[in-house]
Amino acid sequence: MKKEITKLLAVLFCFTVVLSVFLSACKKDDFKGELTGVCPVVVSTDPMDKAVDVALNKLISITFNTEMDSTSINAQTFTITQGATAVAGKLATTADPKVFTFKPTVPLTPFAVYSGTVTTGAKDKFQSAMVADYKWTFTAIPQVTITALPLAGGTVTGGGTSAQGSSVTVSAVPNTGFTFTSWTENGNVVSTSSSYQFTMAGNRVLVANFTAIPAGSFAINLSSAPVAGGITTGSGSYVTGTIVTVTAAANQGYTFVNWTENGAIASTSSSYQFVVTGNRTLVANFKSVPATQFAVILSSSPAAGGTTDGEGSYPSGTSVTITSAKNTGYTFVNWTDKVSGLVVSTSPAYTFVLSTNRTFVANFVLNTYTLTTTAVNGSIIKTPDQPTYNHGTTVTLTATPSPGYVFSGWSGDASGSVSPLIVVMTSNKNITANFTLIVPPVSILGSAALFGVFGGNAGITNSGLNTVINNGSIGTTAASTLITGFHDGTTNEIYTETPLNVGNVTGRIYTAPPAPGTATSFAIAQKGLLDANIAYNAISPAARPGGTDPGAGELGGLTLAPGVYKSASGTFKITNGTLTLDAKGDANAEWIFQTSAGLTVGIAGPAGARSVVMINGGLAKNVYWYVGSAATINAAGGGVMTGTIISSAGVTFSTAGNAVQTVLNGRALSLVASVTMVNTTVNVPQ
Repeated sequence: MKKEITKLLAVLFCFTVVLSVFLSACKKDDFKGELTGVCPVVVSTDPMDKAVDVALNKLISITFNTEMDSTSINAQTFTITQGATAVAGKLATTADPKVFTFKPTVPLTPFAVYSGTVTTGAKDKFQSAMVADYKWTFTAIPQVTITALPLAGGTVTGGGTSAQGSSVTVSAVPNTGFTFTSWTENGNVVSTSSSYQFTMAGNRVLVANFTAIPAGSFAINLSSAPVAGGITTGSGSYVTGTIVTVTAAANQGYTFVNWTENGAIASTSSSYQFVVTGNRTLVANFKSVPATQFAVILSSSPAAGGTTDGEGSYPSGTSVTITSAKNTGYTFVNWTDKVSGLVVSTSPAYTFVLSTNRTFVANFVLNTYTLTTTAVNGSIIKTPDQPTYNHGTTVTLTATPSPGYVFSGWSGDASGSVSPLIVVMTSNKNITANFTLIVPPVSILGSAALFGVFGGNAGITNSGLNTVINNGSIGTTAASTLITGFHDGTTNEIYTETPLNVGNVTGRIYTAPPAPGTATSFAIAQKGLLDANIAYNAISPAARPGGTDPGAGELGGLTLAPGVYKSASGTFKITNGTLTLDAKGDANAEWIFQTSAGLTVGIAGPAGARSVVMINGGLAKNVYWYVGSAATINAAGGGVMTGTIISSAGVTFSTAGNAVQTVLNGRALSLVASVTMVNTTVNVPQ
């Protein structure tokens, strides 16, 4: 208004001077014979001075108070600039000789400030010039630029120019194989809702980020209807079985209605929880609040805590009831007013009379539980070890037996014999680990009786799918890396086991470090090797002289009574048939076989397996084999061997490639070299 008054005063001043005696009001050039007229001034511009939100393709115009000399309106007298840079464009006359236009060559820059200038070089048709330059400014409309990243990830809508202070909603829809992640600006996340609403305040450059769905996962895609109705959270890719909570929050002027999928209602709660079993495409539906009604907006805290119902718009004076329902693992606490933060009810159902817009929060608390463990003759490690656990927390229990014991199973609020045990906390739990004594009180073997297989200081190798050590442990004084193809049946610790060399040890595996070998297990292995050497000497020819050789080194096909047998040649073989040991009804009957060199059981070929069997009450625990070098048991696979083999230089059961099961009812203890097994079952005597 002040500018217009100034212009009016200038015009009046011109007229006043024209009436003066000297007739010298307007600036004259050197042209002789020019006529005296009204001083030319700019009376209006389009866009006007200080205008905002000017269209980018705007045709700019100026209007004078009098008819102008069109030749004086040119690129020198009429300019548009952005900062110090002149804007290229085309000047044009109009049907009205007072009005001139300027069309920029390229669209205006969004949200840029422009200056217009008309100089004193502009003259009217009487060649009267402008008394002073005329200047004005205007600002182009801001713009929202949106892109998808990656471009193949999805489509985006809502970009373009919008007036300052207006409400803008942009939307992102993922393509097949992708999920929406977030909206970012300059690398910063501004929204995780595929529908993002904001107030225009200058240019915005937004990126809709999409993520490819990994193999084996499913997509949860969310959208809002209408897109300006509200925002959603929870979209993404999830593995099957994941518990997902999606939420919807209405924008101002809207209320949440429901979640739908393929047109069918999935939930009427703005917080919707479900288990992922496949791809899901959910739409959060909103409705506008009529001008004559008030809105009731509901939400859950935390979102996964529970569901709510009753959101919507109602006439003033309506008695409204809102309800909440807790999800599994949570407890309802109260309703609070989101604006004041005050508790309005501690009941899941709250009724009130509506007289204004209301926003309520249903508050829930996550349940916590205790886990009590008990172990006798062993210990239990809890990971993590905490006084209490939140609902759904996963706890790992590892049972470790004391020396001489084996883990036998879980009881109380758990069952089975697998250790480590995975426990999901859904209530208070009390779990006991049970252990069984595996070392006999008295034995010629001492602590070596603990082992079904011992690999001296060289290790143990399994190359078969079906190797198992029943009722006993295995060990070596070598590093744990020299145990190959086994897993500890009590702790499930893996010793380089693969799908092609599976060896289950129902007891423990004792080795030197590195882990899973420990100093404690190494000490047990050392003691076992010491006692195995003592037992080896106890059944040697020096300690038990007088042995006979009824088959001249060949034991196959013989039936032998209890006693001591020694190979005269230094080698025992069982190749001509089955060796039968007859106890003659004596459960304490004992057999000791001594060879200063090797022991060979079986011959080459698929039918070459040989066995050692017992009759008339004989027990495998009372059969001992003293072997001065190495023992080879049924290299071709198959057969049943009986007794405790204590060898100086290793034991081999079967060879690689044999699928036939070889059975040892006894033990294989090597003092120095390794023990090799392929599809071997070892039944350790009690």
